[in-house]
Amino acid sequence: MKVKVLCFSLSLDGFGAGPDQDLQNPLGVGGPEIFQWVFPTRSFQRMHGGKEDGETGIDNQMSERGFENIGAWILGRNMFGPVRGPWPDDSWKGWWGDNPPYHVPTFVLTHHARPVLKMEGGTEFRFVTDGIESALEQARAAAGGKDVRIGGGVSTVRQYLQARLVDELHYAVRPVLLGRGEAMWAGLDLRALGYEVAEEIRGERATHVIVRRK
Repeated sequence: MKVKVLCFSLSLDGFGAGPDQDLQNPLGVGGPEIFQWVFPTRSFQRMHGGKEDGETGIDNQMSERGFENIGAWILGRNMFGPVRGPWPDDSWKGWWGDNPPYHVPTFVLTHHARPVLKMEGGTEFRFVTDGIESALEQARAAAGGKDVRIGGGVSTVRQYLQARLVDELHYAVRPVLLGRGEAMWAGLDLRALGYEVAEEIRGERATHVIVRRK
């Protein structure tokens, strides 16, 4: 069992989302530019609408690889939705509609408790209020020996990296500059944290960099 960050899109200047994230701009202003590598892939088309068309090249292969052997996910609250503070009610069920793309237990980091939310397709959102270590412990137990994927956002990935709890990272680096937004690398020294570049794969619209903990 490994803890992985997979298919995480980054701009060339190190931003994982644009500035001013809100309901109208869930990826931040300009944020969709860094995800343009995955939108045309068959993997993405299948996941969001069930279509069988879409590109089948290297970017698609890397996207599919990101879903292999995943038994549980961990998401930050920002990744789950734009609601802030105490949950006003149970009406917000995520960005993805009735059938989210996870299909396994998915643990959402939050400061505000909420009942377990069962969705179509096997996705079950469980809300964790006692920190990243607790979320990882619960995710490992739920994964049944499979890998745990940390889906983001940037703040969540950074916390797990700083705690040296991530075994492998796959960054899809897009050749675009955002200038502002959610910075992945600010104050992080991956070499000092024990990470090294293991693979570099050129896709159609992104360079895929695999980083592993020594």
